[in-house]
Amino acid sequence: MGNIIRNSVIALICVVSPVSSAFAASVPAEEGGSLLLTLFIGFFALIVVFQLVPACLLFVGILKGLFVRKHEVKSEATK
Repeated sequence: MGNIIRNSVIALICVVSPVSSAFAASVPAEEGGSLLLTLFIGFFALIVVFQLVPACLLFVGILKGLFVRKHEVKSEATK
């Protein structure tokens, strides 16, 4: 049973590999994207950046909390 599956997967890869490169070669190359596409990608890039800033600040805060020594507070009532 294992040999049948393995041979089927190998045959599928051998059949699909040349076909996918033929399809990729038949598509004409574009000179560039449109303005709308650039704005769309830029908008989502801004969302990622604006989410990264608070995440980095939170991460730095967590690291400070883990590695900073706790100062012992001596109250005057115990003297």
